Amino acid sequence: MNTKQHTIKKSVTLSGVGLHTGVETNMTFLPAKPGHGIKFQRIDLEGQPTVDADVDNVVDLSRGTTIEQSGARINTVEHTLAALVGLEIDNVLIQLDGPEPPIMDGSSKQFVDILKEAGTEEQNALREFYEVQDSIFYRDSSRDVEIAALPLDDYRVTVMIDYNSPVLGSQHASLTDISQFEKEIASCRTFCFLHELEMLHKNNLIKGGDLNNAIVVVDRIVQDNELESLAKLFNKPKVEVKKEGILNNVELRYRNEPARHKLLDVMGDLALAGKPIKAQILAARPGHAANVAFAKKLKKAMASSAKQNIPKYNPNLPPVLDINQISNILPHRYPFLLIDKIIHLDEESVSGVKNVTLNEHFFMGHFPGNPVMPGVLQVEAMAQIGGILVLNTVPDPENYWTYFLGIESFRFRKMVLPGDTLVIKCDLIAPIKRGIAKMTGRAFVGNTLVCEGTMTASIVRKDA
Repeated sequence: MNTKQHTIKKSVTLSGVGLHTGVETNMTFLPAKPGHGIKFQRIDLEGQPTVDADVDNVVDLSRGTTIEQSGARINTVEHTLAALVGLEIDNVLIQLDGPEPPIMDGSSKQFVDILKEAGTEEQNALREFYEVQDSIFYRDSSRDVEIAALPLDDYRVTVMIDYNSPVLGSQHASLTDISQFEKEIASCRTFCFLHELEMLHKNNLIKGGDLNNAIVVVDRIVQDNELESLAKLFNKPKVEVKKEGILNNVELRYRNEPARHKLLDVMGDLALAGKPIKAQILAARPGHAANVAFAKKLKKAMASSAKQNIPKYNPNLPPVLDINQISNILPHRYPFLLIDKIIHLDEESVSGVKNVTLNEHFFMGHFPGNPVMPGVLQVEAMAQIGGILVLNTVPDPENYWTYFLGIESFRFRKMVLPGDTLVIKCDLIAPIKRGIAKMTGRAFVGNTLVCEGTMTASIVRKDA
């Protein structure tokens, strides 16, 4: 899995009819900055409102996943989201001039193809994974649905479907590595039973439906006159039932294509939880309602974890900025360059690492025989990490100075000793105005908060 965030290199567009609305829509994917996430934008509506791909915005699950925000509604988002998850694209703006992404052939393949055409670009920010620490379970006994997320340092999905149908039978599908998505899952199309197709069409719920964008499973005996009616209904010269128990509109791409498509739906719906997930996902008889209910449980678990606000530091991952890159941005040098690496950086927050060793110059005179890192130097290290955040807002940071303007409400909770790894996180309290930045800072050793406070700084050009 990618460790850094990715966007696309250029804008790309595809067009087609929405499955449920029947509206012809142009859909454009645009690059976005780190931390932007996935957002849809209705450019055909007044004010061109955006809709975050967020489970809290789900408003309808009748035949797909529909989201709405600020009066803008986007129908059937799951196939688009699955393509973005499968290609590990974190930041993108999706503009539509209609209410629904094109259904295309009922899979994610055309979305994958157009995004591959755009190309992906690595961004200078680490992905903020949600790593499941304790198993999370969901069950809907009325529908015999079960979904679980088990701890795993990877992303895997296994799905089982069983409709008590002698034609479809019980099927399984698995994704054991995210790289398999493009070839093994993306091209798997949506499906429905013949009795559902008739009901949906009679109730005008699939205005854009066509026998070319779904697998139709025939779950009962069909008379010749019914087949003639279906042919007329969908403007086909002839419709017949194949021996596999499906209409002759399509050839199955995989024996278990329906199960693979349900796996695709799970990936797309769980993207609404808001973060890339590290877990083993197991889903038995899932549907959009269950997927979204489970995504809400995941988001709640994410929020509970985020309340601790402890930055995750994995020394095995490459830093966003190493010491050489830091030295190119900050003017500090020995013995006053007090940070070793930046592990997260976006427009509103930054996290960095200070490795504390007995070789630090200040231990020679600060409590010899009982070495403790001075609190003022903890503040200075925090300020330097905060300075990286502020300097990230200008294109030429090497031409700027950052200066302290104020320190407020600092508390030192625990001593920092040689051998400790100090992980520091700074968050902007408000947008930077006229070169003035105010931020909160918290420093941790492991899961223990060692100091915290508020800092104000200014950014000034060196030639000013």
